Amino acid sequence: MVVQRDFSGEDKQRDGLEYLKKYTAAHAERFGVPPLCMVHSFGCQQNVSDGERLLGALAEAGFEPTDDYKIAQLLIFNTCAVRENAEDKVRGVVGDLKKFKEQHPDVILGICGCMAQEKKSAERLLSTYGQIDLIFGTFANGELYAMLAELLKNRGRILNIEEKPTDPDAPFTQLRKSSYSAFLPIMYGCNNFCTYCIVPYVRGRERSRSPESVEAEVRQLVADGYKEIMLLGQNVNSYSYGFPELLRRLNGIEGDFRIRFMSSHPKDASRELIDTIIGCEKVCKHLHLALQSGSDRILKAMNRRYTHEDFWKIVEYARSKRPDFSFSTDIIVGFPGETYEEFCETKEFVKKVKFDNIYSFVYSPRSGTKAAELDDPVSEKQKGLWLRELLLENREVASEWMKRFVGRTCRVLVDGAGKEQETLTGHNDENIIVNFSGDESLIGKFCDVRITDSMNWAVKGELVL
Repeated sequence: MVVQRDFSGEDKQRDGLEYLKKYTAAHAERFGVPPLCMVHSFGCQQNVSDGERLLGALAEAGFEPTDDYKIAQLLIFNTCAVRENAEDKVRGVVGDLKKFKEQHPDVILGICGCMAQEKKSAERLLSTYGQIDLIFGTFANGELYAMLAELLKNRGRILNIEEKPTDPDAPFTQLRKSSYSAFLPIMYGCNNFCTYCIVPYVRGRERSRSPESVEAEVRQLVADGYKEIMLLGQNVNSYSYGFPELLRRLNGIEGDFRIRFMSSHPKDASRELIDTIIGCEKVCKHLHLALQSGSDRILKAMNRRYTHEDFWKIVEYARSKRPDFSFSTDIIVGFPGETYEEFCETKEFVKKVKFDNIYSFVYSPRSGTKAAELDDPVSEKQKGLWLRELLLENREVASEWMKRFVGRTCRVLVDGAGKEQETLTGHNDENIIVNFSGDESLIGKFCDVRITDSMNWAVKGELVL
């Protein structure tokens, strides 16, 4: 039996939480340990943040997290729908769990996130994979308690994918995996409707948190010892209360920490934003600005609402204020109808800008978007060759551009152990990977590193004591 009903309302969540607390307490009394849960997130930082919120909610109900699905009583896969291969991964994982679910029928298996919010994908998952107990979309994260209580009481199947109003300032608990770097959403949804993108359909229209709510959370994170705050939004420039104002407000908080953000849309990247980044000492001197294409015709077909010249003016202004200002970007190769000549326009523009990093992908059609209906005569194999060509040429540009750091001393937040023995890796303010020798006790701390060498994707240095 598939249950499709409304689980919203504070009373339902309160009752659901009360039931779950009794369930987890009884489990702990019977087995000596509380029930374990695993939440695995695919895709972007927003998904990771959502997954941490689900873990926080489950911890409040008495579950303990684990990374081993074989010992968990609850498995939730938080999915991505940006590219087809992301959905293929989810279907592969769920398929592999069929035998496990047959052997452990009491384990609850849930699918949530962007893929689950897309109606056709959700219905396909429900009809194809009988091992799935729960499918809920991005608008139902706050209804987790009521849904789980229903499953534990009646052992049916739940489909909850209706779009509904949500309060961006609703209180939540977040169980973060990192003790020094935190994702912090400031807004949800998107109003841009780029023709290739499913996000507005699965995350809804833009909803911004109040600056007071964001500031309060940042203050608490800083008090808890976090060194890096990553502000998240599909387009942070569209933050309803003024994004540069928010950056200046957060920059005024006392403490030793730094602020990052993503993503920014070029059509809304103002000179005020650039001035604010450069003028605020705690805001990192890096801007991730998704170009997608260097061809104006393709940009128009994508509904991006800027030209490559508009994009260049942003870069030119930033570099006039700070010559080594760092930019990274996203590139889609082989958009429907793109010619090789138009691809070459992208390639030449990428060289001109000198990005520190590009995240480039072959176009992936998403059902339900306008681009999926366009003629697409270029083969996947040919698009793959274009992508390789772009990456090879950009490697030369990036290798030369990275040399600007050699001889400087950079402030680095250490992320973890490097690939080589007794080395560490981290990122500087420009979001460049920095590798150097050092003790693992430095992980999660700021340190000064003098850069001695550069590559096309990172730099090397020596710890300054």
